[in-house]
Amino acid sequence: MTADHRRPTGPADAIMRTYTEPEVASLLDELQERGRKFGLLWPGAATDHVGVDGRVSVRFGTAPASTVLNLLAILRHYDRTEAPCDS
Repeated sequence: MTADHRRPTGPADAIMRTYTEPEVASLLDELQERGRKFGLLWPGAATDHVGVDGRVSVRFGTAPASTVLNLLAILRHYDRTEAPCDS
């Protein structure tokens, strides 16, 4: 999600050009780990290449790398808000 956390990151957002291939690979690993407990599995998800515009391509169905960021934002938000009950 964007810095203001009110809208998802779009595939053409300038921030997407700042991510390196190793950074996106690390985000994919985190997505795999966080999503596992919800049954969200993408065994074939991997970085593909860096395009001429500087954006990292992801083999994640037909989804752009921004989808990885948006899914992680949702899972991270869930982890923060799902505190254990103090009863």
